[in-house]
Amino acid sequence: MIDLTIHAKGLESNIRKARENNIIIPTIAQMRDPGKIPQSIVEKLKDVDLWDVNPLNLFRITWKNEPKEKGGQFQKVPNYIELPSVLTGVPCRIFAMVGKWFPTGCHKVGASFGCLAPRLLTGQFDADYHKAAWPSTGNYCRGGAFNSKLLACHSIAILPEGMSKERFEWLQTIAGEVIATPGSESNVKEIFDKSWELKQRADVMVFNQFEEMGNALWHYNVTGTAMADVYEDLKQPGNRFAGACFTSGSAGTMSAGDYLKDVYPTLKLAVGEALQCPTILSNGFGSHRIEGIGDKHIPWIHNVKNTDMVIDIDDEDSQRLLRLFNTNPGKRYLKEELRLEDEQIEALSLMGISGIANLLCCIKMAKYYELTEEDVIGTVLTDSADMYRSRIEELDELHGAYDLQEAALDHQLHMQGLRTDNMAELTYADRKRIHNLKYYTWVEQQGRDVDELNALWYDPENTWEAVHAQAKELDALAEAFNEATGLLEA
Repeated sequence: MIDLTIHAKGLESNIRKARENNIIIPTIAQMRDPGKIPQSIVEKLKDVDLWDVNPLNLFRITWKNEPKEKGGQFQKVPNYIELPSVLTGVPCRIFAMVGKWFPTGCHKVGASFGCLAPRLLTGQFDADYHKAAWPSTGNYCRGGAFNSKLLACHSIAILPEGMSKERFEWLQTIAGEVIATPGSESNVKEIFDKSWELKQRADVMVFNQFEEMGNALWHYNVTGTAMADVYEDLKQPGNRFAGACFTSGSAGTMSAGDYLKDVYPTLKLAVGEALQCPTILSNGFGSHRIEGIGDKHIPWIHNVKNTDMVIDIDDEDSQRLLRLFNTNPGKRYLKEELRLEDEQIEALSLMGISGIANLLCCIKMAKYYELTEEDVIGTVLTDSADMYRSRIEELDELHGAYDLQEAALDHQLHMQGLRTDNMAELTYADRKRIHNLKYYTWVEQQGRDVDELNALWYDPENTWEAVHAQAKELDALAEAFNEATGLLEA
């Protein structure tokens, strides 16, 4: 469970700092249902840009923002796109919730809030004294730095040096410090090593997304319920919610799958990873180009026992499709050959590299289970192509000018030609094997207790289920915090 012990001195500092900076803390319930946000705040948001460093944007940590860059309000159904079968090559319906319409253009701003809020609202993190360190493979540290800025906290962003330049350029304007560790998205241990070094400093508190249960709590209660809302909105008579697929960065979104399995018990939950680093599939290792997911370990917060399938995606597939969806020749092919509408074509740019990988996982799941027109699979688009424009330029330099013939080849080979190789349904023994891999990272390297590890497998009621239920406790702390500042009443 998440420790919600009150530290009076730190809490007093945080309340004072919030009062000085006009900071009101949203609740998980408001993130699930923005209709619960006070109307006075909703009115003020009409003058606030989506990415503005304004504490009011804490209330835009929801899947239900209007898709607007400035002054957006809220909507009943989360932002999502449905991928047409003529594109995917499978008959089943596939939808993907859109992360672009969060502040920072990525849903990781929600996961980082879930990690910071428990310690901020209890005073365990003292905003006057502590610096918040955000170890990440890219987007999480962006969300953490943004939330820290909104909450008047000093932040330290940690990410691999091989991530896209767009991430680094933006972080330089927001984060207090930016630390680039060696390697690329699969070099998670190097991030952990830097985090361990920072932990030795009394004034630094590390919010490690791979082990912070606040990450799982947020996704279970916010992303999971949002996906259910989308399904209930789009379903037709005879449809069934057959599956959900998420590539594993921190495995936070896998907790959304835990929620969906609670509500739709027959749903199959799949975890995706890069074929070039098949840690879950075959205890493998390597480097890959699916930015935003991390490998060579099993995240502490991955509820492996509740995962039905592992699907590996070749990073060449995601790179080629990024080019197909975001170049003029590619769009021309989609319009002239597939007869997609302009709106459908433009919506494909809402997929970043990991979002494309999530879509490919859905297609492979659909083929494996021979799903039909009556079946629905859901996933999320962590970020959009906006974070990868430089990668598209690099692909042009590497492969030469793009044309219609190459666009057709990319679609046929890298999407419709996907096969059911490099994936596996997980037996009980398979899941236990994957869970046991946590030992080497979290017990041997990161100082966790083996009894804690065993509890994650044998005692779900007092681990996973208990954490999911703590949203109500966290909301009570937020309400008490806001009452103490007096800002909401004023």
